[in-house]
Amino acid sequence: MEDKFDIVIIGSGMGGLVCADILAREGYTVCVLEKNKQIGGCLQTYVRDKVIFDSGVHYLGGLGKGQNLYQVFKYMGIIEKLKLQKMDEDCFDKILIENDDKEYAYAQGYENFIQRLLKDFPNEEKALRMYCGQIKEICSKFPLYNLRAGGNIDEKNLVLGIDTKTFIESITSDKKLQAVLVGNNMLYVLQAGKTPFYVHAMILNSYIESAWKCIDGGSDIGKYIAMDIREHGGIIRRNSEVKRIVVDEGEVKSVELADGSHVYGKHFISNMHPVRTLDMTESSLIKNAYKNRIKNLENTIGGFIINIVFKKDSYKYVKNNYYYHREGHVWNMADHTEENWPLCYCVFFSASSKSPEYADSMTLLAYMRYDEVKQWEQTFNTVSAADDRGPGYEAFKKRKAEKLLDCVEEKFPGLRDCVKTYYTATPLSYRDYVGNDDGSMYGIVKDYQNPLKTFISPRTKIPNLYLTGQNLNLHGILGATMSGLVTCTAFLGNDEIIEKIRNA
Repeated sequence: MEDKFDIVIIGSGMGGLVCADILAREGYTVCVLEKNKQIGGCLQTYVRDKVIFDSGVHYLGGLGKGQNLYQVFKYMGIIEKLKLQKMDEDCFDKILIENDDKEYAYAQGYENFIQRLLKDFPNEEKALRMYCGQIKEICSKFPLYNLRAGGNIDEKNLVLGIDTKTFIESITSDKKLQAVLVGNNMLYVLQAGKTPFYVHAMILNSYIESAWKCIDGGSDIGKYIAMDIREHGGIIRRNSEVKRIVVDEGEVKSVELADGSHVYGKHFISNMHPVRTLDMTESSLIKNAYKNRIKNLENTIGGFIINIVFKKDSYKYVKNNYYYHREGHVWNMADHTEENWPLCYCVFFSASSKSPEYADSMTLLAYMRYDEVKQWEQTFNTVSAADDRGPGYEAFKKRKAEKLLDCVEEKFPGLRDCVKTYYTATPLSYRDYVGNDDGSMYGIVKDYQNPLKTFISPRTKIPNLYLTGQNLNLHGILGATMSGLVTCTAFLGNDEIIEKIRNA
């Protein structure tokens, strides 16, 4: 007799894990299928030279007591288990600009945020208060973001069509302040004339409320959620890649795995990119027009990553991140050429339990388009399916790494002298481990000109197939968590779970 579950979840990214935990707690039998050896999607970590590196979770917002992510984690029973370090209250992010020696600080707490920036922009208090007021106002329009049931869709619609660039330019004519206010936009890939302000607002708000590092990496989040899933009767199967979603008589009956076996269920939730989900699903219920609409949605750019291992006690640890952009390019930082790359980069320090005073590692992130690595797209390389992409690929990564390091050295003189070794990753790495076909970091691009087009419903035309994950609403750990809540409320048919989380 084959196993049959109430709910089968494809993919153990944050959205899938949240769905699994909530629904297991609600009494459903749950099975999570993960293609990789390690669960968690962008929560995955890896070790090089005995140093832990995050693949995607470099810091978290909203983890202060009573805040949105805190409440979800409290409900799932993991908040007390996580090893967290609060980032610098007066500076969680520093904004660096080419040809400017100043370092502009983002502080935690809205009044503190304003006061810190007033030190560099003393005549811009009105603009800063308008900016913070608008962020808070927009965030208030999203019920689930605030762990509130219900909500007025018309009220939300009023803020979906606000363009980030237009709004920023409307509150101040100071070009430097404009650049600083969107200075950490690598968190969402800012595009002039496209990125809605609600994306900027919801992401930045969570960090202004509170900003945190996971000590020794973010994989503990996935690990503890997985433990809670199992404690509530759920099953997680690793190395179980789904190849086909089998539909019969208008419903999904099973999923077929790479080894030819099937996992059966009453309901199915896919945490994969919607395009990949639809490609795996053959059903007349899903019209070609819908498939084409989803396939034609633009994905965000990919990234090039350098993970640096420092020589012992050579580089001081700081409780903030850095975001750099070339002067005059803050609104088009993803539009680099071979010659002017990188137009921007981020610097993240890993919080380690081994050495609170000195950093044992640093991660550098710059944009990289998929077409830059397209010549190697026929290769596939993960821990469980190791392959060599060849000397050409290694030479490409080396050239890019040295160029990025040269750029970073300008703002961080002496950095190279502290480097013991480094390791690199490209959009292909992200594609192979996470599953986005083009190595996109943050999934589907949001567009203020047609905001509803880029909101994807958790329901599909197949009544027992649901979607979740960062592509539905918002990316990142917080965004994927909220997408998990969206999917669960759609599946359960009510908002009662939101009240349970809020009152946990």
